[in-house]
Order: sequence, then structure tokens, then C-alpha cells
Amino acid sequence: MSNQRTDSPFSTSAFFEASPITSITPGNSSSTALDEIATNDIISKAVYVYGFFAVLGFLPGCFLLYNFIQLYRAHKRLAWLDVLLWAFCGFQMLLLLLSLYALAHRPRYMQSTALGCAALSFTINAASLCGLLVLVLMAYVLSLDPPCDALLRKPKVCAALVSLTSLLMSLLLAGLRGPRDDLQENGDCFVDPVHDGVSYAASKLCIMFLIPYIVQLGLIISGCVRQWKSRGRFLSGSKDGPVFLTVSAQMFFCLLFYCVVLVRAAQLERKGMLTYHERAFLSVAEFVLFSGSSVSLLLVLFVHRPCREGLHGAWRQLRDCCQRRGTQPHRNIIAPHIEITDTLQDIES
Repeated sequence: MSNQRTDSPFSTSAFFEASPITSITPGNSSSTALDEIATNDIISKAVYVYGFFAVLGFLPGCFLLYNFIQLYRAHKRLAWLDVLLWAFCGFQMLLLLLSLYALAHRPRYMQSTALGCAALSFTINAASLCGLLVLVLMAYVLSLDPPCDALLRKPKVCAALVSLTSLLMSLLLAGLRGPRDDLQENGDCFVDPVHDGVSYAASKLCIMFLIPYIVQLGLIISGCVRQWKSRGRFLSGSKDGPVFLTVSAQMFFCLLFYCVVLVRAAQLERKGMLTYHERAFLSVAEFVLFSGSSVSLLLVLFVHRPCREGLHGAWRQLRDCCQRRGTQPHRNIIAPHIEITDTLQDIES
């Protein structure tokens, strides 16, 4: 019995992808069903693992925001690098909240209109770009050490620059992504659909990965040269240097993995070779991308010294509170107090 190969089950000319295969022979119908079951099993396991990482990252994120608020209340101000780090943690928390759509519907995909799915994709791209641009600003401050009155040390200027740049880049990706047909059409929602071609995947690789990290690399190299000429310490002399390097490296690998998998899936889709296993691998890569936000929050909590000290202080307060509740109530027993005084006769003798 000959196995006739149709087009990929994930390709369509519309905005959404359709999963069922319309024409298959009895010989390959059973193997296709088994492949789909195996794919759903892999995606379900990835959902459970990511759910654990999401909770593991969301709780430290809440504590980090609370700790930064306490630092501001104690000192009435925050260092500029601490402000940037606080903004980065806020964007990572937002990405964790936006990733709930995947936890709620996988292994199936969320049903939405074309316009709603495009809005979700735009918001995720904008939040991710804002976090990356904040890391670029941290690299600029740590590398070049601009004066306090520099333009990029003003919060309003940096907020406007980050917001405008991320919105423009996200709009560019949204234009490449679509939708190009009926905006009210319902179907499976894909944040990064592979049927839009290699151009969208390659554009996301450049905008979300290459451009931010090339700028970071250039700033770090210039900072190394500058500190080498002045015989000073670079990054290690700042309390924010280690956390910047750690978080930036971790985000680098997560973004690289996801973007490479997305480009590969787009190439397979163009050739009509995107299988169920490739679809599962793409879903796992998406969870790896969102897990980067959870891991980055954990790294900030344990690597950044003020946050680590705040965690130790909270742990001591919790321990003392538990010890006070566990001890017996004090009884009103007056301990004997013996006071020896010298009398006049003792002094005369």
C-alpha cells in the first residue's frame, strides 16, 4: 500500500494554521494519529514543567518588586542601575503573566480571532523588547559610566526611548506577521506562526536577538577598552555588574534557542515537511523562551546583593516570628534580686 504524502498539516494560506489532514490513506491514518498523540503527550509534559518554573519565577518576582519598594522607602531614592533592574524585573513579570495563555490551552491552541491573536503577539514582542532594551541601557551605564546629568540617565528620556523603540519594532514584526485576511476569523492562535514564511522568522531573529546583543557586545567591548586604558576594574567593581552578566547570558541562550528553532520550523513549513514532532519541538522552544523570564528573576534574587540581603532579612524575620509563636507565654514571676549594701558600721570597721 503506497503512502501518499500531502501538504504539511500545519500549512494554510489564511492567518491561522489548520491541524487536521483532509486527505490521507488508510495506511498512514493510524501512524498520523499516533504521531499526534505522541506530540500532545510531549507538549503536555512541557506544560507541567513550565508551570513549575512559572510559579518558581513569579514568587521571587513579587518579592523583588516588594524589596525595591522597601529600598526606595528606606533611602528615598534608588540608584540608576537599581531602577533599570527594577524595570527589567517588571517586564519579566509581565511576560510570565502573558504566557498563561499557553498554560491554559496546551496541548491544544487558544481559540481567538485573528485580531486578538495579533494583539497578543504584539504585546508579547513589545514586553520582551522592552526587557532587552533595558539590558542595553544597563550595559551602557556599566560600560561607559556616563555622568549623572547625561541624557540617558534621565528616567523620562529612557522610558520614552525604550517604549518608542519597542513599539516601532513590534509594529514591524506585526506587519510581517499579519493577519492579511478577515480580522474576525476564529481559529487556533499562534504567537509566532511559521506559515508566514522565513521572512518573519528571520526578522524576529534579527530584531529580538541580533540587534540587542550586538549593541550590548559593542558596549561591553568599548567598556573593556576604556577601563583597560585607565587601569580600572570593569563590571566587577559594581554590585550590578555580576547580575547584569548573569541575566544577559541566560537570556542570550534562551532567545538563541527559540529563534533558531523558529527559523528552522519556518523553513520546514515552506518545504511542506513540518511534522507533528517538529510542532512539539517548537512548542517546547516557546516554553524555554518563557522560562527564561522565570530563571532571570531567580538570578536577580540570588545574585544581586541588595536583593539577597533583603531575602536574608525576610527569612530572619519569619524565623523569629515562628520562634516567638512556638515558645510558651512568660509567667509573671519576679526573679529574686539580692542587693548588698554597705552599712555605716561596715565602713567604720
